[in-house]
Amino acid sequence: MSAREKTTGFIAEFRKFIARGNVLDLAVGVIIGGAFSKITTSLVEDIINPVLGIFTGGGEALSALALSLPGGGALMLGNFINAVLNFLIMAFVVFCIVKLFNAAHERAEAALRRQQADQEAAQAAAPPPPSAEEVLLTEIRDLLREHQENGHA
Repeated sequence: MSAREKTTGFIAEFRKFIARGNVLDLAVGVIIGGAFSKITTSLVEDIINPVLGIFTGGGEALSALALSLPGGGALMLGNFINAVLNFLIMAFVVFCIVKLFNAAHERAEAALRRQQADQEAAQAAAPPPPSAEEVLLTEIRDLLREHQENGHA
């Protein structure tokens, strides 16, 4: 197999892989997740941190909170707290989304079960269709009645 055929086959396989719906859904999820991450980071750094700064008395951003170590190092506690807050906010939002999705899914399944139960009840309540023999006997009866009504004995 030539290098060109290998490349063409690889590209065709890649196209098939990308065309799958779940891969595209995953890509959209990653993009939206990245944008949502920026929103939560801004929420923590631009809104929550200044409010916490007011209560801690420093008025400075929480990210500036550090614990000095002997030897000149520092533990950047503020950055860690920011990361924890970001995680908690994102986890809460994901939890809410999953909870809403599960509730909608359960409602849809319950509606489907009700519909199936209604169909089964309707089928059970409906009399079975007459057999071919019953249809034939009914036609004969109707013809005999008609024949009697027309004055034929």
